[in-house]
Amino acid sequence: MACKEDQAPRRPTRECGADDAVPGAGEILSTEQMYAADASAVNAGVSGLALMEAAGSAVADYVHSGWPNARVAVLCGPGNNGGDGFVTARCLRGSGHQVKVALLGTPEALRDDARYVAQLWRGAIAPLTLSAIDDVDVVVDALFGAGLSRPLDGFCTQLVRELNRKNLPVIAVDVPSGLSGDLGRPLGSDCIKATRTVTFFRKKPAHVLMPGRILCGHTQVVDIGIPQDALQKLAPKLWENGPQLWLDQLPWPQPLGHKYGRGHSVVVSGPAHATGAARLAARAALRVGSGLVSVASPTDAVPINAAALTAIMVKPFQGAAGLERVLSDSRLNAVAIGPGCGVGKDTRALVEVVRRSGAASVLDADALTSFAAAPNTLFDLLDDRVVLTPHEGEFARIFPGALDDATNRIEATRTAARAAGCIVILKGPDSVIAAPDGRAAVNTNAPPWLATAGSGDVLSGLVVGLLAQKMDTFAAACCAVWLHGQAAQIFGVGLIAEDLPEQIPTALRILQGSA
Repeated sequence: MACKEDQAPRRPTRECGADDAVPGAGEILSTEQMYAADASAVNAGVSGLALMEAAGSAVADYVHSGWPNARVAVLCGPGNNGGDGFVTARCLRGSGHQVKVALLGTPEALRDDARYVAQLWRGAIAPLTLSAIDDVDVVVDALFGAGLSRPLDGFCTQLVRELNRKNLPVIAVDVPSGLSGDLGRPLGSDCIKATRTVTFFRKKPAHVLMPGRILCGHTQVVDIGIPQDALQKLAPKLWENGPQLWLDQLPWPQPLGHKYGRGHSVVVSGPAHATGAARLAARAALRVGSGLVSVASPTDAVPINAAALTAIMVKPFQGAAGLERVLSDSRLNAVAIGPGCGVGKDTRALVEVVRRSGAASVLDADALTSFAAAPNTLFDLLDDRVVLTPHEGEFARIFPGALDDATNRIEATRTAARAAGCIVILKGPDSVIAAPDGRAAVNTNAPPWLATAGSGDVLSGLVVGLLAQKMDTFAAACCAVWLHGQAAQIFGVGLIAEDLPEQIPTALRILQGSA
């Protein structure tokens, strides 16, 4: 029902700050797809005015729940985002708030639904000046939405800087003004830093990619009446990574199962002075459920690895021919290679052996950098049972030019996955997992303390351990990245890489309770 000034808006049915108010809303839509969803709703008989009323009412609910007695400034832009702001102001006044509205432009310049809802506002409409944010407790940013196509300039930059300096609570409508909905970063040097963001139907890239995710604060997704079958028409291939994507494919131990039925992971060790990375990966593979795990160790490193490992076996080898003999056993069905192996032709030869073995493979670190001069040579070795796990530096060496100012990490990783013909995980605080067919997921559960030496080696081990259990490659990559972040959250500040595998059982118990 439309909100009126003399009628308090409906209250949210969930606690303010809870996760998505739209059940199962893991899909992420581009701004273009969101426009299409709006159009789909209109075609289904939901008017644009009804969508605007629902959006503004939802924002008002959110403000009222968090700041029930606040004095509120609503900053309205010249488009539909401003229309949402006018509805928000009307609803907040109806629930007893002191509200002032400031408009960028003039009421006469507003169009269509935005003009209509502005006319329903019975209070003053002040021109947008710096004084609009004086003597208030909360600011609603309804200036510009996700479709902004150019940097903020002129007075808007002054306003944004002053608002950020004041450090007032800011509730952004859709996205904070100045932030690109698709790129996930500000279009220029200035962007409002929101306390919370209310968006509609589904998240956009700006809500999950860095630094957009930080600028949005906590993002709340609300249902404004867009039919769910709009998703079927859009058929999105982008999700926020989480158990809803892969939990039904996660292999669990079975009552009549045995270790030989849960795969045999192999991690290729570096030489004697660089063995720790392989052991970290191997322990992670074992913790995530691989039935058996071996470290394939150069002969000079065997004493070091053998002294440090217990449940994990050591398989000596010397050079590419030696590794080929080890991997000739087809029971060794998943191999991780790269960390600590060294950069150069010897590692290239080892990677070629791994790929000839037919085992599912994880290539990381030196296994990638060793092909920097000839990425296509690497790509010729790959297929859909391979996962590459580069950080941004390694990614730039293997996929030069894929990540630039004109694209976001999602599209860059999709481009890389198509070029390589395999799954690619672009690691970072917003790790992106992409498949050659365009499917992609953005991970959002990694805490800052996960950025520590050896953390990536543990991730490689998690992936290879799941691949050994014959989990689908894309699902295994997504699951491993999520478990990696969850394990870091469980441990907390002070984490080092050795702590991560020990938190995997707790993370798995959390998943088991959800299954």
